[in-house]
Amino acid sequence: MIATPARHVATERSIEFRQSIVTTCPELSGRERFKAHLSKVGSGVQTSRGMSREESADALNLILTAQASPAQIGAFLIAHRIRRPEPQELTGMLDTYRVLGPKLKSANGQKRPVCFGMPFDGRKRTAPIYPLTALVLLNAGQPVVLQGGRRMPIKYGVTTEELFKALGLQLQGLAIEHLEAGFQQHGLALIYQPDHFPLAESLISYRDEIGKRPPLASLELLWTAHQGKHLLVSGFVHPPTEERAWKALELAGETNLVTVKGLEGSTDLPISRTCITSRVQNGKPERLILHPRNHGCFSQDVQWSNLTEWSEQAMEALHNRGPLSQPLLWNAGTYLWLAGLVNNLDEGIAHAEKCLQSGLAQTTLEQLIAWRETII
Repeated sequence: MIATPARHVATERSIEFRQSIVTTCPELSGRERFKAHLSKVGSGVQTSRGMSREESADALNLILTAQASPAQIGAFLIAHRIRRPEPQELTGMLDTYRVLGPKLKSANGQKRPVCFGMPFDGRKRTAPIYPLTALVLLNAGQPVVLQGGRRMPIKYGVTTEELFKALGLQLQGLAIEHLEAGFQQHGLALIYQPDHFPLAESLISYRDEIGKRPPLASLELLWTAHQGKHLLVSGFVHPPTEERAWKALELAGETNLVTVKGLEGSTDLPISRTCITSRVQNGKPERLILHPRNHGCFSQDVQWSNLTEWSEQAMEALHNRGPLSQPLLWNAGTYLWLAGLVNNLDEGIAHAEKCLQSGLAQTTLEQLIAWRETII
């Protein structure tokens, strides 16, 4: 009941801020306005200052709408990379993404989705589990929202779209209305940046030329296109990043959050070591330390090789066989529990095992492929 109004307030505040600048200072061009923002973040360690939430929203708006010059955009991104964005700055950027980005809505009566926030630049070292986890969740009636794009800097790792395509499911090239209709009917949505958020896609060249992850990389872990109630799962690597995410998302009105120190910053839980996660409800984090071995899951994290080998391993895992089977049981069981579909983690693992052994996850994949083939 609290989250939705907070998100509306965030959007209204960012819009009002931009409108007030244009109204009170009509002589200022976008580039002149951007200079003021850049002077705050680019003045060095001793003199740089954090932007307010409204200023950060305006700065990203000027970047995405190409009102700032290329030199200004590059300077801003690298300055933010060096200084690191503050929580209210990330919240301001979220405000702008919520205004300018795509919007996805659930059907009336549809279960709240689990929205996974993972690095858009993909995976290169470990075999992804999350597409298979999504299929188990979908079979249990749990909607899933994923986001990503083409291979992009700095990692140029394998992408969500490529992984599903390797399983026979083409999720690229869908208009947002077809995507939303499929989501409301079958429960799966991939917000694909080239199709659904071309303004953000235009910044990929900057990421390549800078050679370092810009603040947009942090933003992508926190943003979801879904409107309304959901469980947001956000991956992280470094502890300060996790705490910053908690604060930024609390300001943004996100009241139901899970943060995961996952494989390569993703939401995939490692099986070879202890899993560090947190559940955050109404701004109050609860640390959850999960031990796979305590729940009968024993394996190593599978190393990434190529799409052909991964697709073979993935299809085996969908029948509870092969090297990805244990990591899949661990991830699917944990997320069934975190989503509230089962009472405890062990029950989640047992449910996942039954789903895989009976071939139900494979059936869910086939139903999605059949749906996609009906759309030209």
